[in-house]
Amino acid sequence: MFWQGSSVVRALTLAGRPVHEVLERQVPKLARRLVRGFAEQIPLYRRLPREELDGDITAITEHNLRLIARVFRDRRPPVRADLAPLRESAARRAQEGVPLEALLAAYHLGARMVGERLFADAEPGDLDDVLEANRIILLYMESATAAVCTAYLEERESLLSQEQHAMHATVAALLGGDRAALAGVRPAPRYLVLAVAAGRHPDEDGPGGAIAGRRKLRRIRTALQRHAAEPVLPALDTSGGLVLVPLQGDEPVAGELARAAGEAAGAPVWLAVECAPPHEVPAAARLAEEVLDVVRIFDRPPGAYRLADVLLEYQLTRSSEATAALAGLLDPLLDNPDLLRTLKAYLETGLDRRRTAELLHVHPNTVDYRLRRAVSLTGLDPVDPAHLQRIGAALAARRLTGPR
Repeated sequence: MFWQGSSVVRALTLAGRPVHEVLERQVPKLARRLVRGFAEQIPLYRRLPREELDGDITAITEHNLRLIARVFRDRRPPVRADLAPLRESAARRAQEGVPLEALLAAYHLGARMVGERLFADAEPGDLDDVLEANRIILLYMESATAAVCTAYLEERESLLSQEQHAMHATVAALLGGDRAALAGVRPAPRYLVLAVAAGRHPDEDGPGGAIAGRRKLRRIRTALQRHAAEPVLPALDTSGGLVLVPLQGDEPVAGELARAAGEAAGAPVWLAVECAPPHEVPAAARLAEEVLDVVRIFDRPPGAYRLADVLLEYQLTRSSEATAALAGLLDPLLDNPDLLRTLKAYLETGLDRRRTAELLHVHPNTVDYRLRRAVSLTGLDPVDPAHLQRIGAALAARRLTGPR
């Protein structure tokens, strides 16, 4: 019996001995046994340095055992000050990159091993005390795991915040061409500069759309990271942005990047791709963004694009009086949208009148009639190679100068 406040509390006993005294007497020996169990049954602990197992891990295990003994004695859960060493230890494990699941596995394995060791010699008359001791161990584990998880996650959040700040600073310095800001950074020899546009995932239009957008963004980053040997440097929001992929060896296949990103996003993804050494990243990023704009303006399908893929369209987007003049070549067709639509479909199908008719859901004779009318109004005949080039350029210019 002992006093707790103004009441008398009976000590828990096993085989006639107080449980807390049984545990206190074997703390050093039991702690070493538990640590051996961690190394044998938890793969991550098996890879830890011996000095860490014999040092920090054994020390915090001994503290836990003494704290459990005190909880047995006082019949109350530990207070915040008692758990301070557990929080400090969890923060150190977070700094070392030990996964939280491995840390919690050690606590639960330790609790199980303590119970097995303590209750091995229990007698039939100890049943009530064994049940009470198990209840107390569970209460202790609630307090301990809450403290460990909170400290671990707070430390990881702090570390990630620092990493993200450094990453954002590196991206800003590379994109801004700020060599002074890169003084303490070792850039990659080359970067694959990706301008990214992402369509909306269906879940973004429902409740929790903002969360769905962030999840889509995370999946895109993860998909791109799988194709890179070093951490990618993103500057993205839910609609797209820029990603810098450090290159040490061969350049990943851009088409595979686009497919992987689209599959991960569950939405269409367009990539414009340029490759550049660090000092040329700002120019490469500007070019990639311009190419991506061209791709979207001209309704190219999702995928990966380089400047060579959109040379004509890119040139048409440069400021020039010729662009408006080219678009004006088809102005005579504006009063009859069917003519313009038929001419466009005719070019898209490779001058195949039957496929054009199928595409427009009309008879081939109707296609022939509309094409003759378009030729008579514009003076441009798609059968003439010289006229065909002008018609294609005019259609591209009209797409550029028309409503987007």
